[in-house]
Amino acid sequence: MFVYQYPNFTKGRILKKEMLENLRDYPRTFIDLLFEGYSDGVIVGAQIQVEGDFLIITSGIIKHNGKMYILEKGYQVPYYATGKDCMIKILFKEESIDDDFRSCATEIALDQNMEIKHNEQELGRFKLKVGARLRLDYRDLRDFSTEYNTVNTIHVAYAGFAKSTISPALLRYFAIEMFKNNSSNPLDLIFSMQCMSQGTVDKDIILHYIANRLGIEYKEHSNGQIHKYLTLILENAKGGTTIRSGNRNAFQRVIVD
Repeated sequence: MFVYQYPNFTKGRILKKEMLENLRDYPRTFIDLLFEGYSDGVIVGAQIQVEGDFLIITSGIIKHNGKMYILEKGYQVPYYATGKDCMIKILFKEESIDDDFRSCATEIALDQNMEIKHNEQELGRFKLKVGARLRLDYRDLRDFSTEYNTVNTIHVAYAGFAKSTISPALLRYFAIEMFKNNSSNPLDLIFSMQCMSQGTVDKDIILHYIANRLGIEYKEHSNGQIHKYLTLILENAKGGTTIRSGNRNAFQRVIVD
């Protein structure tokens, strides 16, 4: 049955183990139930900021292998210019158990290996030229994928229902630019409202929007492909041109990952 229970700490009462367990388990149970059925990925926060020679990962929650990992304070990672691709990774370590705690620790580091292992998640990537500084100020949606000197968060997996989805910050940027353009296409308006009103947007909604907006076959796409399709839609909307749905293969040839 449903129940509400909270320990009653009053003077003169014996502090029982069950009372402490209630305080311990309730927050974690609540979070687990709230995101039950969601994929692994960033739940909230864990944004990248640039301060001098450091990357700052803001506080947040990430789901991995069904467990919720919480970063309570911002974490600094020094970065260097190598001229090569570099990924900001979370490494999830093996569980450790002692007399007091059962713990699953993590490590945040930069790695030039651009493959994601089963015990890793990506927080972003960049390729920095010697003498340059990393930036997070994007000129347009296409600029999110600029090769050099730009923090790229397109490929970061965000927790979504059943499958991971793309960055809500990128989708919000898309929506704001679409509204600025005063698009009269009802699909653009509905999808943009979805992007503005929700933290994350389920991947299936994004894929259906792309398929219907471009008149192409519905299919799974990577985050990189989704970004390219959204960029194409936005640039056509800004240019005032109509995307014709007749030539499906044309879009499939242009958008590659």
